[in-house]
Amino acid sequence: MRLGLGAVLCFLSFVWLSECAPPTCYSRALGLSKEVMALLDKIHTFHRTKTCAEILPTIFLDVHNSCVTTKLRDFLYVVLNHPNQDCRERPRMVLLKRKIQNLYSIITRICYRDLVFFTDDCEAIDTGHIKPHYSEDRLQLLQEDR
Repeated sequence: MRLGLGAVLCFLSFVWLSECAPPTCYSRALGLSKEVMALLDKIHTFHRTKTCAEILPTIFLDVHNSCVTTKLRDFLYVVLNHPNQDCRERPRMVLLKRKIQNLYSIITRICYRDLVFFTDDCEAIDTGHIKPHYSEDRLQLLQEDR
């Protein structure tokens, strides 16, 4: 009985330790982009920061889009140079600035050439609408049907 319980506890401790792997560049960039989007949603809905969010451009982060670096750079410029000094000092805006700076640094410096970009649809980052991407085989079938 005790041997079975000990084996189960040992197995569970190995399972728990296996989840402690360090994050990769990809997982950190993906997680940070989700954090930025969640924080932006809070800023747009919270009554104290809603007026600050009026000047912020809309952005839908996708780390698989090659336009994300230029859009992040432009967005960071707007956040850093917000015309209202009060907004620049609000804790959520400061946190947003830090997270965007970290994400931009991860994508452009730390994970340089580690991330794979699947699309270059800059409009998707502005609107959130992704155009369908056809592979070569699908595109060839579409052309043959015509």
